[in-house]
Amino acid sequence: MMQDLFASDVRFTPVPIPDADVCFLTHLPLDMSDEEVFLKLRNETIWQHEEVVVWGKKHLQPRLTAWYGDPGQKYAYSGTEMNPLPWTNLLLYLKRRVEELSGAEFNSVLLNLYRDHRDRMGFHSDNERELGAEPVIASLSFGETRTLLFKHKRRKDLPLKPVTLTSGSLLLMKGRTQQNWNHGINSESAPCGARINLTFRRIFAKTKNDAPKRRERSWPEPSIRDSTPKKPPPRLI
Repeated sequence: MMQDLFASDVRFTPVPIPDADVCFLTHLPLDMSDEEVFLKLRNETIWQHEEVVVWGKKHLQPRLTAWYGDPGQKYAYSGTEMNPLPWTNLLLYLKRRVEELSGAEFNSVLLNLYRDHRDRMGFHSDNERELGAEPVIASLSFGETRTLLFKHKRRKDLPLKPVTLTSGSLLLMKGRTQQNWNHGINSESAPCGARINLTFRRIFAKTKNDAPKRRERSWPEPSIRDSTPKKPPPRLI
C-alpha cells in the first residue's frame, strides 16, 4: 500500500550549518521498498564512466554517472557535456515524490553510482550558471550509507560538517548553500556495498550574454584526504 506522503511524521529537519539552508528527511515515503528502488535503478540506468579534465589532464571519474531530464536540458562541467536521456517511469515517479515534499520543480537529475568503498566525490559546489543564483538541489540516496561532508569556502574557523546519508533519505540544499559551501564524499577505509545517489535540479536556459564561468570543482574528485588525482582500477557494476 502506498504510504501517505503527507503523514504527520513526514517532515524535514533543519541541518544546523551557518550561511546555508539545508534540511534532511530520514526516509522518503514510497510505494516500493528501498531495495527494490536500488535494484531497478542499478539495472535500468544507462551508466557512463565519464572522463573529466583536471589541471589540463583527463581522468576517469571515481564513480559511474548518468544524466536524465527534459529534452534539451544539457549539463556541462570540467570539459564534459552531458545530454539528457529521456525520463524512465521510475525516475519520473521519484521526481514527483520529491517535488511534492520539497515544493520545488525539477527538470533533470544526475545519478551517481558509488560501486564500492573506493568510489568518491571531491569537494565541489553545484554553482553552474544554468542552475541559477540560489539553486534547489534535492539529493536522494539508496543503498549503502555514506557520509557527505560540508566545507565552508572562506571561513577556516568552521569545522567540516558531516551528514550521514542513509538509504531512502532526502537532503535538500537551498538558498546560498552552494555559494558558501563545498560538499563531497570521501572514500571509505573499510569495504562497503554500492550506493546510488540522485540529485534532482532545475536547469535554466542560457542566454546569449552568458559567459563561461570559472569552475570550482576539483574533478575527478580526488579523495577529501588526498589531493592527488588517482585513476581508479576498472570494476564491474
